[in-house]
Order: sequence, then structure tokens, then C-alpha cells
Amino acid sequence: MASYSPESLMTLCTKYCLWNLEGTLCYMQDNETLRLHPDIFLPSEICNHLVNMYMDLVNTDNSFPGHLSFFSLFSDHRSTRLTHVHLRGIHEDIIHDEDLVAFSKQDLVELRLVNCDRLSAKSLQTLNNFRSTLVSLSLFGCNNIFYEEENPGGCEGDNNSLVNPSRQVLVKDFSFTGFHRLCFLNLGHITDGVNVDRLLRPLTTLTSLDLSGIQLNDIQFLLQWQKRLGSLVLYNMDLSEEHIWVLLQLTNLRHLDISRDRTSSFYKFKLTRKVLTAFVQNLKNLVSLDISGHLMLDNSAISSHDEALGPASNEPQKSSIEPFRALNRSFQFLGLFDTTLCNLTHIPAYKITGEANEDQILNAIEAYTEYRPEIASRAINHLFDIARIEQCDQPLRALRLVISALKYHKFDKSVQVTGSAALFYLTGSDYRQEQSIKLRRQVIQVVLNGMESYHEVTVQRNCCLTLCNFSIPEELEFQYRRVNELLLGILNQTRQDESIQRIAVHLCNALVCQVDNDHKEAVGKMGFVTTMLKLIQKKLTDKVCDQVMEFSWSALWNITDETPDNCEMFLNCNGMKLFLECLNEFQGKQELHRNMLGLLGNVAEVKQLRPYLMTTQFISVFSRLLESNADGIEVSYNACGVLSHIIFDGDEAWTIAEPRRVEVMDRMWRAISSWDENSRRNINYRSFEPILRLLPQRVAPVSQHWATWALFNLTSVYPEKYCTLLIKENGIELLKGVIESDAARSETKDMAKNVIKFCENFKEDQMDTSS
Repeated sequence: MASYSPESLMTLCTKYCLWNLEGTLCYMQDNETLRLHPDIFLPSEICNHLVNMYMDLVNTDNSFPGHLSFFSLFSDHRSTRLTHVHLRGIHEDIIHDEDLVAFSKQDLVELRLVNCDRLSAKSLQTLNNFRSTLVSLSLFGCNNIFYEEENPGGCEGDNNSLVNPSRQVLVKDFSFTGFHRLCFLNLGHITDGVNVDRLLRPLTTLTSLDLSGIQLNDIQFLLQWQKRLGSLVLYNMDLSEEHIWVLLQLTNLRHLDISRDRTSSFYKFKLTRKVLTAFVQNLKNLVSLDISGHLMLDNSAISSHDEALGPASNEPQKSSIEPFRALNRSFQFLGLFDTTLCNLTHIPAYKITGEANEDQILNAIEAYTEYRPEIASRAINHLFDIARIEQCDQPLRALRLVISALKYHKFDKSVQVTGSAALFYLTGSDYRQEQSIKLRRQVIQVVLNGMESYHEVTVQRNCCLTLCNFSIPEELEFQYRRVNELLLGILNQTRQDESIQRIAVHLCNALVCQVDNDHKEAVGKMGFVTTMLKLIQKKLTDKVCDQVMEFSWSALWNITDETPDNCEMFLNCNGMKLFLECLNEFQGKQELHRNMLGLLGNVAEVKQLRPYLMTTQFISVFSRLLESNADGIEVSYNACGVLSHIIFDGDEAWTIAEPRRVEVMDRMWRAISSWDENSRRNINYRSFEPILRLLPQRVAPVSQHWATWALFNLTSVYPEKYCTLLIKENGIELLKGVIESDAARSETKDMAKNVIKFCENFKEDQMDTSS
């Protein structure tokens, strides 16, 4: 069994503070702005952790209460110190220009802005505040940061709206002048029209540059860093021979990425054996190369005869890719995803991305998740096929990578569909033992995030199916309210997918089974009872008795167990009318009858609700069901239980003329005497309290007998569970009282003696085993 690996003390404390800002670090000024307490001074290690974990929680935990003024806590560099900040905008409203302004007095060394669509040219001016300290900067996916609002002016109309609205114009006068320490720069997917050459020319210390998704016809400006540039990423840039010529001059390169997404657009450039040979001959320092997605214009592989010789090797001299035989050493990383080369046997690299085997696929997910969801989703789809058809060799690594992808790309349909499908197989029983509690909780979090954020049928179905792989309710209890709200939301949709509806009802039923009454009452107030009754009404109208119908009644049975408020809600929402209609419409459905009668047994246990059941119609139905053989003895047993509680209230509570109380009691005696005492039961008692309260009484011997028979059956057939429960709840003393009572029938007394004997024997057996 996998051990629980706790989070670090720093992580636990940081999370606690972020969830309880006003109770720890802050106070609220003017009821709207967070302020640090004046006696708090935080070093950079703590500040970095606070900001970066805040972003992680905002992006990955939908229940986290973010605050608009959070970043303003770090506006004073005397009480807070920030050096490394990572801001990621999963949706456009997370990061604004004023948030960056809050850091303007900090000496930032690293600033990573990813997909922050709301940042405008105002933030470019803010960047100038960091120019003397910044070493690493990412503006990846910040599509609007080179735009500023321009209002050419105009007249105001009567409705106070501008005739000439604001429009965006491209900023052309910004450059990285003065950023003398900047070494690492990511400009991936910046706006078309930005003069990259002019923008970058002032940088003298650049060693790493990412120009992903930017189309540049001329990249000769890169030669100014010919002796310095160690890493260059040109993902999805349409290359030409001129581009290749420039790349070959960058002899200091250790990492080169010219990969592309083959599905996104048409690329004229085709990779050749000659180009690969030139890379090997000119870029002697290269340890990492990514050529994923490229079509080879000619054959770069060795002959199939040589390919088949010996076991797989990563030594350059044995390489199946002919140009790489001239390498001085194997690549640390080689990207071959979506190429035919990944299928070759001898590839001179320690880590390879591709789709030929599980290791290549996991490497691809790992390498491309953060910045290339379009590639990561296809890699996850390959992983899904392995998990579904074969067996994962690295299931823990696979699960962590899929979780990471789902966190990063909460609103990406492709990632959510493939990732949620893969989770279903990766959390199955084959892999469960290796997974820690913490890891499985992370799965639940991303599944619930997906259900909240992406209301797409496939995602919803995959998420619901994945939840079925968990022990319910135990493993879901830490998110109990949230998961119930999501499932009820699914079931209350106007148009519902049948398969999702069936799974959601099953999960709802499991969630209210074997939980405490506080949980049940809370879920009842969420609309659980009314939702189930609506489903039942719809199925009844359609004259369909399927799993949804049966699960809905079962869920109502569970949620009303020892929960008077929910029982009352059932009655107030015309539950008894639906009971009678279902009983009449689906006369041969034994499991349905059992579930319905079990529910009514819960209602009958509530003294103040029993008068609602005291009608000629209801009592006649219950009496008739005493003779039912449906589902063994279960329907008859449950009907007798309902009547036992009603009879227990005495003759004065019997307010109907027909059927007469004595007649009903006679039928109950006959029913009980017909049951097999050794019947195996389809029932689960958490407490005997409702049964035990029928024992010490003189007004209804048949109710007393039903209760004693129930205890006799359960303790004799399931001694380990129910003898323990009976002893714990002081049932033995109550049974002794039955034996001593002059009002109890002799057969009831005999049965009570046998129950006591079963429990005594069970205790002796337990002592023998322990000794």
C-alpha cells in the first residue's frame, strides 16, 4: 500500500495563510482592501512562495477564495521582498495591469507571465521598473501586452456613449533598453507586427530565447548573440534555407527546438538528411534537439537490415538515424513526436519524445504540457490507448503528468477530454495500491474542476466514471459538499445524457450511504430529495423503470435514514403519491419495491410523521405487501417494519376504521412466521436504535416480535457485524427486559434468548481468537 507522503511545513503553512489571510497576515481596510499587519516583515523565500502558491490555488482550486487586492500586499518593498514571480492566466480575468504595478518597487530577478491576456502596454512600462535586476522574463501568450488603448475622441451622445469608441493600437517604441542582466527571454506567441529585431537589439547578455509561434522571414538578428546564445526555441515557425543558414552559425547552442504542430497549418519547409548532418557538423555543443512534427523529405534512416541488428542502443555509432552517427555524444533530449523517426530501434538520446512506446509518450506529455497543450493532448490520447488496451509500466508518473496537464489547461477542451478519459483507466483497481492518499485527492480535485469548468458531455461522463473508481463516500468526504452540488447540478439540467444521468444517480446514492446524519441533512438542504423525486416523476411519466428509477428510490432510502428533516421533505414533496403510482405502474419490479418500502420504513420511524401514513389507502397497501415474496423477504419485512412503528403508537393513534388494527396485527404475525430465519439480507444497518426502541413496551407485542426477529436474523447470519453493534448499543439489556416481561409472547422470549446466546458465543470466540 502506498504511504502517505506529507507536504512540507512551508507548503502547509503557506496554504493555511492563503486560505485565512485575515486571520493570519492581514486585515481588511475599508472593507475592501487587504493590508499586511504593520508588524509583519516577510523575506523573499516566503513572499515568492505566497505569490506563486496563490496563483496555483486560483488556477487549480475552484473553491479557493481569491482576493482582488492580494497582490497589493507586496507593494511595499520594506516589509516584503519578491524575487521570483510566476503569474499564469488560465482565464483572462486573473491578472491585470495594476497587479503588476503592485510589484513595481520589488527587485525582481525572474518574472514569468504566461497567457495573461488582460495585460496591456501599461505593463510594458511597469517592466522598466525591473530592468536593472531582471535576469529571466517570460511574456508567453500575453497577446495584448504590445497594445494600448487609443481614443481618437468624439462627441458624446444623449445616452452618454462615445460615438468613436476606444480601439487598440500597436506599441512600436518599446524595447529592452537598459535590461543589461536579462539572459532568459520567452516571447512565445506575441502579437503579429511587433518588430522583434528592434525589440531585442539592446539585449547584450541574452543566452536563451523562445520565439514560439512567431513567423519571421529573417532571423539574422540572432547572429548578434552568436557566441552567447545557448538555447533557441522556434516552435511552429515556418523555416527556410535562410533560417537554417543562420542557425548553423549559432555554434554555442546547446538546445535547439524547431519542432512544429503538423495539424495546425501547412508548412513549406521539409527536413532533410542534409540539414540534420549540418546540425551535427556545425552545432558541436548541442545536447538537446527537438524536430517533432517534421516531415522528412528524404530517408534519414539506415537500412532495415542494420536496424534489426542487436538490442536497442542509444550509442551514436549504432544510430538508426544516419546523420546522428557522427555525433560525439548522445543527446540528453531528442524530440521526435509525430515523426516516423521515433519508431526506429537505435536512437542516440537518453530522453526521447514520440509515440512509439510508453516512455516516449510520457516524455512528450512532460515536455509539452506547459506551453503546447495541442501536442500534450495528442500524447495523452496515446497514453489513454496504452492504459485502456495494455498495461502501464509507469502508472504513477503517468497519473501525475495527466493531473498536471488538467491543472494547467482547465479550459482546453482537447486536454480535458483526453485527460479525463485517461484518468478513468489510471485510477482503476489495477493501479490503486500504488497511489497515495495525497495523489488520489489530487485526482479528485482535477476531476471536480473539470466538471465545474467544462460542461461538455464527454468530459462530464469521463469525470463521473472516474469518481466511480474511488471508495465512496470515504475518499470523497474531504470534498463532500462540492461533489454533491456538482452531481445535483448535472441531474437538474433540462437536457440530460442518459449515461451521465445513470452514473450521477449511482454516485449520489453512494455518497449518502454510510455517512453521518449531519452530512445527510446538509445534502437534503441542497435539494437532494426534490431532485430525486423529479427524476422519479420523469421516469414514471415515461413509464420506464430502469436503473435511474431504482437508484433514485435507493438514494431516498439512504438519505432519509435517521434523518427526520429529509423524511418530512419527502412527504411534503408528494413522495407518497409517487410511491403509490410507482407501486401500481411497476408491479413486478422487486428491487424497486424493496427500495420504496425501505424508505417508508425510515419515515415510519419518525413519531411526528406517522400520522401522515395513517390513511386507509396507505395502511391497506402496507398490509397487502406483507404477503409479498418480492426480493426474498425484503418487501414483506420492510412493510412489516413500517406497520410495526405505526402499531407501536397504540390503539388511540389508530384513527381509521378500515382496516382494523387487530386485523393488521394478525396479518403481521402470519407474515413474520412465514419468513426463513436464516435469510441472507439485502440491507445494511448502521444503528439498531430504531429497532431497539420497539422492545421495551406492552402495547404492541407484534411490533416487539418483529424487532426481536430482526435482531435474531441479523446476529445469526452476520454475527461479526451485528453482534458487535447490538452489544455496543446496549441491546442485550433490552432483550433481557423482553424475557422478563409478562406482556411478551413466548416465541418472542425464546427468540430473545437465542439472540443473547449468539452474542455470548460471539464474544467467547473473539476472546479465543485474540488469545
